[in-house]
Amino acid sequence: MASYISSNANRFYTALETSYGQVGSITSGNRIPALKLTVQQKLEAAQRKDKTGSRTFPGQAPGGRRQTNFELQTYMTSWQKTGGNPGYGPLFQAALGGAPLQFAGGTAASATAGGRLGFAAPHGLGAGQAVSCAGEIRFVAAIVDTSTVQLNAPFTTLPGTGAALGAAVTYVPATELPSASVFDYWSPATAVQRLLCGAAVDQMEIQVNGDYHEFHFSGLAQDVLDSSSFSSANVGQLQSFPAEPALAAFDYSIVPGNMGEAWLGTSPSQFLTITSASIVLKNQLDTRSKEFGSNLPRSISPGQRSVTAAFELFSQDDDATKGLYQAARQQSPISVMFQLGVAEGQVMGVYLQSVIPEVPEFDDGQNRLQWKFRQSRAQGTVDDEIAVAFA
Repeated sequence: MASYISSNANRFYTALETSYGQVGSITSGNRIPALKLTVQQKLEAAQRKDKTGSRTFPGQAPGGRRQTNFELQTYMTSWQKTGGNPGYGPLFQAALGGAPLQFAGGTAASATAGGRLGFAAPHGLGAGQAVSCAGEIRFVAAIVDTSTVQLNAPFTTLPGTGAALGAAVTYVPATELPSASVFDYWSPATAVQRLLCGAAVDQMEIQVNGDYHEFHFSGLAQDVLDSSSFSSANVGQLQSFPAEPALAAFDYSIVPGNMGEAWLGTSPSQFLTITSASIVLKNQLDTRSKEFGSNLPRSISPGQRSVTAAFELFSQDDDATKGLYQAARQQSPISVMFQLGVAEGQVMGVYLQSVIPEVPEFDDGQNRLQWKFRQSRAQGTVDDEIAVAFA
């Protein structure tokens, strides 16, 4: 007897595509603990104006252009460094564009309160790449020499000589964007399974200090396939609907939204008064969907990238807080970094090297004065407005 399908009885996987719309291959390691996947496909139907002799609608001709939108939400979770990149890594790469930069770890030779970090051997790092130590993550603001870097902010506990520096993977922007495949499998196996191919991320949002840290991705896909109506004539270069990988242990921890650090300012200071924050990236995507000969998009075309930071904090009578207000009034750039999580394997960092803060809105409706910095836009030189890293 047929029964209802539980909304919790599904599993999500992601994979990067080698070319637009070519479905990637997945293993159990590609699974992500998504909260929700919304997919909406519309068929473009021009109004019929032929005279039929009555007022009855005669129907539309099949084969119209398709537009597929999606939105995926997921919590920030722990990840096994030895297992490769985080499961939701393909989505970050699809949003930012650049191939992930790997830092295998190293040994500290020196560290200063000004953020200078020396290595016992050549570090091989680049500007914007992340390093970690003892549950903290920092980004390279400048390369001093082959064995020394200048960090965007100092570690709160300076690594001593011989201290181990942990591995980190960093996602950075690029001019062109890749696409991803998103798999949505359900139980029982006879239920309709779904597959998004050519998923291009138009907007990415990182939310800070909610109940849990969350990532939201939304954008345009080439098509949505399903196991019920699948045909080898479909897109995705598939001969059959891909089967779900054999289920393996799926052990992860959700990171509480209140755990982390915030470093803001012209000379970054640690702020302990942040009440909420969000980082939003918009790619201004367009698709090649109006060309003759196809009812599906042929590729994606990103526009000018927009990266904004919004944050709220309780005002204090200190130099760091007053410095933020002064920078906003003078339209002086500040750096913004949020660290999400504080435990090894559960740490993420997002770094904006140059942000012009908006003049804050004063909210005196609570017992303590709160400042609200609205969407303040990040700027850069070439593909360097933002870096996202996991450690």
